[in-house]
Amino acid sequence: MQKQDGKKFTSSLLFTAGLSILVGIIIMLIPIPQSLREVAEAVPARNADLGWRLLAIFVATIVALILKPFPMGTVSFIAITLLAVTRTLSIGVALSGFANTVIWLIVCAFFISKGFVKTGLGQRIAYLFMKAFGKKTLGLSYSFIVSDLVMAPAMPSNTARIGGILYPIIRSLANVFGSKTEDKTERKVGSFLIYTTFQADNVVSAMFMTAMAANPLTVQIAYEVLGLQISWMQWAVAAFVPGIVTLAILPFLLYKIYPPEIKETPEAAEIAKEKLKEMGPLSKKEKMMMFVFFQILVLWIFGPNFGIGATTTALIGLSTMLILGILTFDDIKAEQSAWDTLVWFAALVMMATQLNTLGVIPWFSYSVESAVSGFSWIVAFAIIALAYFYSHYFFASATAHVSAMYGALLLASVSLGAPPLFAALVLAFFSSLYMGLTHYGTGSAPVYFGSGYITQGDWWGYAFLVSLVNITIWVFVGGLWWRILGLW
Repeated sequence: MQKQDGKKFTSSLLFTAGLSILVGIIIMLIPIPQSLREVAEAVPARNADLGWRLLAIFVATIVALILKPFPMGTVSFIAITLLAVTRTLSIGVALSGFANTVIWLIVCAFFISKGFVKTGLGQRIAYLFMKAFGKKTLGLSYSFIVSDLVMAPAMPSNTARIGGILYPIIRSLANVFGSKTEDKTERKVGSFLIYTTFQADNVVSAMFMTAMAANPLTVQIAYEVLGLQISWMQWAVAAFVPGIVTLAILPFLLYKIYPPEIKETPEAAEIAKEKLKEMGPLSKKEKMMMFVFFQILVLWIFGPNFGIGATTTALIGLSTMLILGILTFDDIKAEQSAWDTLVWFAALVMMATQLNTLGVIPWFSYSVESAVSGFSWIVAFAIIALAYFYSHYFFASATAHVSAMYGALLLASVSLGAPPLFAALVLAFFSSLYMGLTHYGTGSAPVYFGSGYITQGDWWGYAFLVSLVNITIWVFVGGLWWRILGLW
């Protein structure tokens, strides 16, 4: 039996890996479009032949990231090697992504989030809000959402926040209230809490540059494509109003259309009270972690006024944690997700940058621009944004989606007349909001779907309704707010 399983696994791995390679070969065999040559030849530094070869390797890499024949880091190393071996890029350029400051911002933020988990501060935050709002099922859902919101600025992994910290608490609560998948009682409270927390987290992820791993990638691509610099504070201010309105409405809406059978949960507040009693008063390490948290928030907000950038702030926060003993260097070495992110992030940022340099992104942007050129910039941008949003059905990774489409669609939007900062932020916000469409669209989705509390039909059906609500709020409430801010 084990041999058969091993053969199936090997066959599946070879098939998916072969399919990724085949996609790249097919693109290589397609004649280079004349329009690409025209766009490339307009700028001496561009090269259509190298750009087309890079596009083939890039698309093959994206397919591999979706099909996952190997871990993302492995795929990224293979892609970097192929670029160097085929002389598509020099080895120096192929490795240039590792020097990118935005990548180190997100890596440092992973280490900072480790402090929340190690000290227990993240769990304490969740129990504090659970104690305050957990007497009713609806209030309990808001308690998890507010906990997520509080942790999000310094925790770039939505999987770590709602998968590592909140999910175990939600599962244990569901069991306390007799809501289990084994006896078909999941709708008592479990289904509602699982689904609401997951969908709300996608909104929370859109609210801060450092709340989700792909967010800094959008910032970096916006800079590479348009020379546009987006600060942590600009992002947070622009997302605050539509984000808060969505978080206020969404749980109540799901409570009405996907209601729990149990409405009153006084035991939840008591459980939180007992857990906090077991944890005791704030430990020294928790107090230190709180100090670091507020330190980095203050520097992210006010640091640019003194020449302290976001990455420098993250390094200051990490160094403070090491000095205070909140983390050890062994903790740093053991944080595999951070180092994995460094590798695939470096590869994707480098390839996106070079696709722009060689003329491929400007060419694709020109093609999109031509397709919607007959409309006003508002209508054209709406079409582009909606196409970008719902194309996430075809992606199993927000990072892969951003890498594949964000830069070209942003450039096309601006070429059609959309204000640069407005277009960059809206598409960046959508890069988090679209994660809730499927049960595979982000790292936390398989964790929550795998619990068995929501059927695939319910997940997809309600997800589409949630997407309409999210888009409506962010377009109308957000649009008014962005008008006040002068973004358009």
